[in-house]
Amino acid sequence: MLQLPNTRYSGLALATLLGALSPATSASEMFAKDSKWMLGDWGGTRSELLEKGYDFTLGYTGEMGSNLHGGYSHDRAARYSDQFTFGVNMDLQKILGWHDTEMQLTVTERHGNNISNDRINDPRVGGFTSAQEVWGRGQTWRLTQMWIKQKYFDGALDVKFGRFGEGEDFNSFPCDFQNLAFCGSQVGNWAGGIWYNWPVSQWALRVRYNLNDALYAQVGVFEQNPSNLESGNGFKLSGSGTQGAVMPIELVWSPRVNGLKGEYRAGYYYSNAKAQDVLKDSNGTPAAISGAAYRSSSSKHGLWLGAQQQVTALASDQSRGLSLFANATVHDKKTNAIDNYVQAGVVYKGPFDARAKDDIGFALARVHVNPGYRKNARLINQANSLDNYDNPGFLPVQDTEYSAELYYGIHLAEWLTVRPNLQYIRHPGGVSRVDDALIGGLKIQSSF
Repeated sequence: MLQLPNTRYSGLALATLLGALSPATSASEMFAKDSKWMLGDWGGTRSELLEKGYDFTLGYTGEMGSNLHGGYSHDRAARYSDQFTFGVNMDLQKILGWHDTEMQLTVTERHGNNISNDRINDPRVGGFTSAQEVWGRGQTWRLTQMWIKQKYFDGALDVKFGRFGEGEDFNSFPCDFQNLAFCGSQVGNWAGGIWYNWPVSQWALRVRYNLNDALYAQVGVFEQNPSNLESGNGFKLSGSGTQGAVMPIELVWSPRVNGLKGEYRAGYYYSNAKAQDVLKDSNGTPAAISGAAYRSSSSKHGLWLGAQQQVTALASDQSRGLSLFANATVHDKKTNAIDNYVQAGVVYKGPFDARAKDDIGFALARVHVNPGYRKNARLINQANSLDNYDNPGFLPVQDTEYSAELYYGIHLAEWLTVRPNLQYIRHPGGVSRVDDALIGGLKIQSSF
């Protein structure tokens, strides 16, 4: 029997959808379809503040997932998770006269449950992807951004300092898909113990140099502090608990191919904090057999590649057309459960003249588990004399997970897009004994 999600925000989501269907009004009024904001221009106050240098962001993302078939539990259910975003960008040149300087403050709040946790993945080992990407990192309030950015030498040099996450600048990728395998910075999904994606923030410095109009290089230093992940530390500013630093470097090229936009990224990250080996103890023996502690490595590293390219466009509207994308990451086999990940997909914007701002997306992903990590699980079961998958104490062996998603984005208003989607996951969590899963999803993205 299908269980409907119990969430305090379901009424808000319904009101948002109904508001988009209201009769056309002035762009400055509430619920006007051609306004950037659901709440309108606040009687002109919002535009006045923007002119003075204050740009407010009030956003909402809601995601529902339902296990239509397969998965770890065949008991059908629906789960709802969401996120509120409250932010302000301040143009400090207008406000304080500081040349080419801006400041960003953002607070987020996440709430709800994820269908992947108890219906799709075996809870003894969990999963890799998530059918609802907005769930995670603690369902709590967080200070997600608090940074100052200043440009020098006519914008050639760009320096950013404060609290933010790596994926905000490095290995960045849009988040229109609902499955986590196709959303945001993928390094943070597969090396999440050191690379903290939105909404977690840490003290950081990022320096970017624009080599020309289409090419820039950037380097960063990010505090590696696991205590920032804890739900009770959403507004923590002290550095207590810091174990080291993550240092990414990236080259980003944004050419125009036949006049169409593209973006290509190549990067490398290095962590100088100690990292635990996935298999061996200090003597080089599998720790599951010796019973000794897993050995420590002095560092952890990996690299990534990413590409996005629009390949077709309508002569009447360059924003409409087909775009291709692909991403790959490679990680340290000694210390990381995932050794490599690849994904690719397509997005078509403006599929119909009557729906010029709608979009269709399809993507495939493969997440591969480190052989040493798999061997460690087998040895743990061997040491515990367990060989029956149905035994509660058995540790499922994880290998490769495949994901696919198809969505259609309905652009109901400038401030509201709704994306119904279907997701298919083969071997959820990389566990071959778990049935392949079909998931129905709905993603709501709105700006107040």
